Order: sequence, then C-alpha cells, then structure tokens
Amino acid sequence: MRDEIIKFLKEAIPEKLEINVNVPEEDRLGHYSTNVAFKLAKERKKNPFAVAHNIAEELHKIISEGIFHHIEVAEPGFINFWISEKALQSELQNILEKKSARGGSALGRKIQVEYVSANPTGPLTLANGRGGFLGDVLSNVLEWAGYKVEREYYVNDTGNQVLTLGKSILAASGLTKNEESFYKGSYIKSWANKHKAILKKNKDKPLKLGQVAAADFLKSIKSSLKKADIKFNRYTSEEKNIHKKGFVDKALKEFKNKKLVYKKEGAEWLKTTNFHDDKDRVVITSDGYPTYFLADAGHYLETKLRGFDTKVLILGPDHYGYVSRIQAAAEILGLKNSKIIITQAIRLTKEGKEVKMSKRSGEFETFEELLKEVGVDSARFFFLMHSPNTHMDFDLALAKERSVKNPVYYVQYAYVRALNIIKKSKSISGTPDLTRLTSAEDINLIRKLVQFEEVMPETAKDYEVQRLTRYASELAHSFHNFYEKERVVGEEKETAKARLALVKGTETTFLKLFKILGISAPKKM
Repeated sequence: MRDEIIKFLKEAIPEKLEINVNVPEEDRLGHYSTNVAFKLAKERKKNPFAVAHNIAEELHKIISEGIFHHIEVAEPGFINFWISEKALQSELQNILEKKSARGGSALGRKIQVEYVSANPTGPLTLANGRGGFLGDVLSNVLEWAGYKVEREYYVNDTGNQVLTLGKSILAASGLTKNEESFYKGSYIKSWANKHKAILKKNKDKPLKLGQVAAADFLKSIKSSLKKADIKFNRYTSEEKNIHKKGFVDKALKEFKNKKLVYKKEGAEWLKTTNFHDDKDRVVITSDGYPTYFLADAGHYLETKLRGFDTKVLILGPDHYGYVSRIQAAAEILGLKNSKIIITQAIRLTKEGKEVKMSKRSGEFETFEELLKEVGVDSARFFFLMHSPNTHMDFDLALAKERSVKNPVYYVQYAYVRALNIIKKSKSISGTPDLTRLTSAEDINLIRKLVQFEEVMPETAKDYEVQRLTRYASELAHSFHNFYEKERVVGEEKETAKARLALVKGTETTFLKLFKILGISAPKKM
C-alpha cells in the first residue's frame, strides 16, 4: 500500500526526488502520511502548505476511485491518506492467498553477514549475544528479500591473542610467572586444571598451547550458539583460510597495483585517507610483519573473490576506530556497498539497579548464563527490541515474567489466542465475504497485517531490525483489541466466516514473523 502511494506521488510530482511515506503514530493523522511538500517548497518558492494542496489536487486527478477513503492536507504541509475499506479488504485477500514466507526481489544477489566472530579465548559475553541475535535475524530478513546469504563467523585463531591465551594458561597453572597475561578469568584456571597432560606437553610452546585451548573454547562457543539458535553456514579460519591461502599477500599486491602503498619510517602505509579515513594505516610494520588490518583486508578480498559484492560486519562496543579503515579497504577491494554495524553495551538490571549474574567471581556475565536464566525467546526478543547503536538495560525480572507484561509473552499470547479461535471454529466453512469486515477493530487489524509487506523490505534496505519487534508488538496489540471486542464463534454466519479468515491471516502473519525473529510459536500458554 505504501508503494502504491509513492507511485501516485511520483506521477503527481514532475520533479525527481526521494519520497518518504510513513505510518503516523496517531490515527487522526491518517493511515499514511508524507512530508514531500516540505522538500518541494524551496524549489517551487512557495510555502509547504500551498505545495501540499497543489500535490493533492494532482492526486485527485490521477487516482482511481476505491483506493482511498480520503486525502487531507494538514498544517504546515503534510499530506495524509486514509485507505478505503474496499482496498484494505482486497489487501487481506492478497495476504490469505500468499502463503509463502518469502517476498523479496533481490534475485539471488550474494551478501555475506559476519557476526559474533568472538576470539576463541573464552565464553561468549552478552555483547557477543547481542550481535549474534542481530546478525541471525538480519540474515533471515535478507533471505526473505531474495538475497543469497552467507552467515559467517570469522575465527581469529592465530596471532598475538592466541599466544597470549597460551601464556595465560601457563601462568594460571603456576608453570610460569608470566606477568603479561591478559586473560585472568577463572575459566582459564579451570581449563588448565582439566588438561594437565596437554600443559605438560606444551609448557615450552605457549602458541601451540593457545591454539589447542582456542580450538576447545571454539567448541564451547559453538555449543552456546546452538542453544541460542544462532546459525552459521561458514566458519572462516584466519590461519587456514586467509594466511595460508595467501590472501594477506594478495591484498597487499592489490593495494600496490593501485599505487596506494608508500613507505615511511621503515613501514609500509596504505593511503586510506583517499577513502574517507582520518589517517593512513600501516600494512607492513617496520620489522616486516603484516598488521592485523592487512589480515582483515585479506579477509575482505577473499570474500570478494568468492563472488560477494556486499558484506555486512557486526561488531561489539569499542570498535568505532576500526570502521573507517576497514570501509576504506572494502572500497579499494571492490566491496563498496559494505556496511559495519556497531552494537552498544548491555547492562543487566533488576528493580532499576545493575546486577551481576556471573558465578565466575563477578568477572563478566556470560551469554549462556543469561539464556539459562531467562530463556532463549526472552533473551532474543529483548536484545532485538533496541537499536544496536543504543546502550540497553536488560530487565531480568521482566524477561522472566510469565505474563503479558513481558513483551515476547504478549506477542506469543496473541498468536495462541488466534490458534484457539481457529480450533473452536472448525464448524465454520465456506468462502468468506471480506466486505463484511467493517468494524473499527476489523479495519485496524487488517491495516496492521498489510504493514508486514512494508516493514520487511524497509528492514532489508536499512538493516534496522528493531523495527520487527516493534511491529510484532503492534500486531499483537491490534489482535488483542480485536479479540476483546469482536466475536467469531457465535457471530452471524457470513460475518463469522469473514472474521475467521481475518484470524487465519493474522495467524499466518505471526508465523512468518516468528520465523524471521527466530522465536518459538507455542501451541498453548
């Protein structure tokens, strides 16, 4: 419906410009609204209200009857649209006939989404979980839109962090007095106590010990991800897939071929400032070693050479300094449409106060502990409710609540209510006459169902996944209102058939939405 309005506006406006059509927060402002008159006001040298009236006059000339109930111009220059009952009933018919959960038109374009990618040096943190749920659902959205999606976990299984892990384990076991240990959690000591034979064998080989431990931690990470139903179809090893296959050298060669590398102070630098970075970056150190940045560039090149033209990288907090340099490398290597999303920190709260959940001496809260505490559905829904670029407080008590106060419970309860109506309506049969759906609750519910086909492509375009949890809550609210005020069983026959069709359309939409969000569809609650 939004696309139809945009199409009419483009026909009514000769100027070429981007047109935005939104759903107002208040019904009195229309089912849809546009601010396009404000964009045109300067160009036409008229005030927005006059421009809005001119556009409305053109719309009335080209729009066929039956689509809009009415169009209204409001101060200081908005154009508001009310959809007719007939058009909404027709849209409901389309929903009932379209059973597929896939509805996009990206036509098989390849896109890689990389998320979590935590160093295999310990358990997953809450920040890892936040990025994991975001990446998983964004991948679902992009698949719905028709993309061929690769879900990637990039395993940093070489380099200084793995060496440091080995040294940390030796220090925790008392075999060395290394004071440079970065990893001091009790999980390090626990692993050392369980693998004394491996420690003894590798006491003089900290890198080898770190690699063995990292492989073990990666198994635990995969186990936690499986419990959270966070899916991947590729685990890319930095050591095996990037370094050993020569992609670090290939990336450097690519940069040199483009004449973007120069020497200074004994090191080799990449001209990333030519691509909107704040300073040039070292790719080869003065002692001849490739930097982490060059290895990351090799990873991007490997992605490009496997046929991807877009990569979405989801990172945790404190990675802002990384964005401009890797975006520069992506542009040089031909991945111009790539995007980096930074997720912000999470604070666990109870009754408004910060709490520590960890049983590991309060060192940090692990993702798996949270899943055990509140359940996967609550953890997933709560993380997804917030824009990734905002800090969030995670209310433990609310997430554990088994009532409609809990947002995910509220949404799932609406679905169960729809199932119960369908179950009790087995005796109602026949082709429904959807023109019988005229009450305020009927129309409001249809309007909300129609918006599914609007929020999905919008999310595939801007990656704002929190839009989907908000939509789920709004759909649940519309259905709960419908449930409280309208009847199916016991209603007059023709109206009952039409309302049952509306409930079935709602049940189907909830199922599509739950699949995208990765939450369960309970049969009863």
